[in-house]
Amino acid sequence: MQLKGTSILFALLLLTALFSVGNCFWPFSKRGRHPPKPAPPKEPQLSPVIFVPGDGGSQMEARLNKSGTPYFICEKTHDWYNLWLDLEQLVIPMVYCWIDNVKLYYDKVTRTTHNTPGVETRVPGWGDPSVVEWIDPTKNKAGAYFKDIANVLVDLGYERHKNIHGAPYDFRRAPNENQQFFIDMKQLVEDTYEANNQTPVTFITHSMGSPMTLVFLQEQTLEWKSQYVRRQISLAGAWAGSMKAVKVFAMGDDLDSFALSAKILREEQISHPSSAWLLPSPLFWKPSEVLASTPSRNYTMAQLEQFFNDIDYRTGWEMRKDTMRYTQNFSPPDVELHCLYGDGVSTVERLQYKKDTIAGETPKLIMGLGDGTVNQRSLRACQHWTGYTDSHITTLALQGVDHLGILANQDVLQYVRTVMQQP
Repeated sequence: MQLKGTSILFALLLLTALFSVGNCFWPFSKRGRHPPKPAPPKEPQLSPVIFVPGDGGSQMEARLNKSGTPYFICEKTHDWYNLWLDLEQLVIPMVYCWIDNVKLYYDKVTRTTHNTPGVETRVPGWGDPSVVEWIDPTKNKAGAYFKDIANVLVDLGYERHKNIHGAPYDFRRAPNENQQFFIDMKQLVEDTYEANNQTPVTFITHSMGSPMTLVFLQEQTLEWKSQYVRRQISLAGAWAGSMKAVKVFAMGDDLDSFALSAKILREEQISHPSSAWLLPSPLFWKPSEVLASTPSRNYTMAQLEQFFNDIDYRTGWEMRKDTMRYTQNFSPPDVELHCLYGDGVSTVERLQYKKDTIAGETPKLIMGLGDGTVNQRSLRACQHWTGYTDSHITTLALQGVDHLGILANQDVLQYVRTVMQQP
């Protein structure tokens, strides 16, 4: 009897020990027969994209209710219509009507600008990528802008209005008059983040859109940026301004079209505070550097105020003072940055006048290197942040690629494709 009891006790202890090791050893355990399946891998989310355009890169509409016009052919009244870009309005004589409707007037008291009396303007399509893919809403080939990059994204599985958005703004005005843009941008980023499974966004910016985005990012906290922003891809960023802005104030710009007159367009172009903001930065041009010269004197960077006085446009200097606080702050964006730009293209470096009196005169352009619009030192200014930020910075110079051509360059499109496939 004692042996039998011992055998039963031993058997019970053995079974208890086996069960305690783990149910996988228990012959009737369900876990032992059906091991759990591993969780399916989480699908990588596409970083939603927001396009930020440069100077002239947004559509603009106008409504007229004017008491008078500069020429009899110009309309006094008109419901909302496309003001920019419409090539038919830029030819003589219609260009004179267009200039009157798009130029700005500077108020020395408020230190802000306003439209011609009787002209209302608005920038259509906030959040809509199509208004920055095509500056001309009729999709005239000359008005193509971000459309090639958008098509690359669509090929990767992106959808317009879902994870591709546009952030157009009134490019005539500098950051000091575009505060609502920065408010709306923050909301657009947060909304886009939430609508895409809380995925941080990528900014793809061009020209003036790069420093505009920089100003926006400088105003955000590191915590906000680490949560909502994945990266910025800058194309031809005018980080430190351009000598072309000096040229615009001196003689206007023909927009690289033989059909347009720089002298005629100058009246409208020099009224833009953004043109003053894009003047060369004192952080990247030395005070002693010559911007313009006459037979008897030089206008250095430190003498820019006198240059504006002598071209008889003091307003340009006043607008410059209004925007200097943005130029002087060159702290890094503190997000991953891909800085792509063209190089090796003839770009205005200095103005040379034949006469000492320079008001109304057309100077000779002394050329240097850049992308045809922005000088090399400004395009490369993003390299300055290396070592001043924990965020990764990549730069890529593309020889022979000009300021607008970068938007359709095959190497750039492939670069964007590669980067945007990364988680």
